[in-house]
Amino acid sequence: MNIPAYLKYTKDHEWVKLDGDEATIGITDFAQGELGDIVYVEIETLNDTLEAESVFGSVEAVKTVSDLFMPISGEIIEINEALEDAPEKVNDDPYGDGWMVKVKCNDLKQFEELLDAESYNSFISEG
Repeated sequence: MNIPAYLKYTKDHEWVKLDGDEATIGITDFAQGELGDIVYVEIETLNDTLEAESVFGSVEAVKTVSDLFMPISGEIIEINEALEDAPEKVNDDPYGDGWMVKVKCNDLKQFEELLDAESYNSFISEG
């Protein structure tokens, strides 16, 4: 299973990559594997400012629908529109082309409080 060390993680299986005060967010390799084939990604929160742990969208797989949760507070400034026509990118490349949203962060301390790769690996191993 792929858990890049340069990212931070949540217990809801989202990942965060920080670049200045802008965060790119997606779901982890573990999450996409658990969901199975993703057939639809719904994110209708562009330009919304959401608190950490708020729902920002959902992913639909063949057998289930799962909410997507904000790892950190901020304004959603970009949505990966490529997922509208190719939701399978989340399965194929969850940390690259399968990213979900970009967020302008309100509180960078929240990023530091997220799980590092080692802690996330321990969390899913115990699961």
